[in-house]
Amino acid sequence: QVQLVESGGGLVQTGGSLRLSCAASERTFSNYNTAWFRQAPGKEREFVAAIPRSGTSTYYAPSVKGRFTISRDIPKNTMYLQMNSLKPEDTALYYCAATAMNLNPVTATWRARYDYWGQGTQVTVSS
Repeated sequence: QVQLVESGGGLVQTGGSLRLSCAASERTFSNYNTAWFRQAPGKEREFVAAIPRSGTSTYYAPSVKGRFTISRDIPKNTMYLQMNSLKPEDTALYYCAATAMNLNPVTATWRARYDYWGQGTQVTVSS
């Protein structure tokens, strides 16, 4: 059973930075493909970024590319989302997710692709 716990959210001003963490059960990031999603109030949960188990590539939503960076520390069983140049439209509940199914740039964006989800961490960007 994969367990995922997000942390690092908070309140930040426009243009600021935050680093989210996703702590997982042992060997999750070497055995599973993982991703970050977010959900703003009244909106559908949307894809943010993904990193396959190989770690050889990363995928990003166009809205965050160049501002956000997904990474992981396998010995620490932790995945990160470094968020820079934050905007009010980045305000959302951020979730990490994991799947045993292979990902490509298209399928990585599908919520239904992922079997395991954390509880989320809130990010609020003030204008």
